[in-house]
Amino acid sequence: MSVLFTGRVRKLGDDIDTDTIIQSRRKRETLDPAELKNFLLESWNPDFAASVRDGDILVAGRNFGCGSAMEVAVTVVLGAGIKVVVAESFARTYFRNAINNGLLPVTCPTSGFQENDVFEIVATDTGLAIRTAGDDHDVGAEPLPPVMRAIVEAGGLVPYLGRHGDFQI
Repeated sequence: MSVLFTGRVRKLGDDIDTDTIIQSRRKRETLDPAELKNFLLESWNPDFAASVRDGDILVAGRNFGCGSAMEVAVTVVLGAGIKVVVAESFARTYFRNAINNGLLPVTCPTSGFQENDVFEIVATDTGLAIRTAGDDHDVGAEPLPPVMRAIVEAGGLVPYLGRHGDFQI
């Protein structure tokens, strides 16, 4: 097993929609991730963006990223230094936008994780697992198809295609 990410849990609930992740009016002002990060989850908690540290991991319940298909809802998360979102389920368009932009969406049970827990996301023989610090068991995650893992590892779809020119399946 190899550790892919280690980070602090930032716990959210169910049905976090894209307009909660970043208000759509913000994309009219700028698309610069360095600016957008200041508005991450501002309607949910106005102080949230200022409390985020590079490497934090968003952990949500069901239906993360529902609502509109705006790609900026992934851009703002990456701009804040968050490279992984763990949720019980994702809206289909958010999941694909995450993969295409190099944000790792991990699907697994999340009720056992608490705000400020620290855990590792590890690669296993069968996919991914989460290991919480001080815990002696792993929480298994739904595996990503190899091509999706390769796209995320490349930093997104554009860098992947730049390297490979086509899908390497």
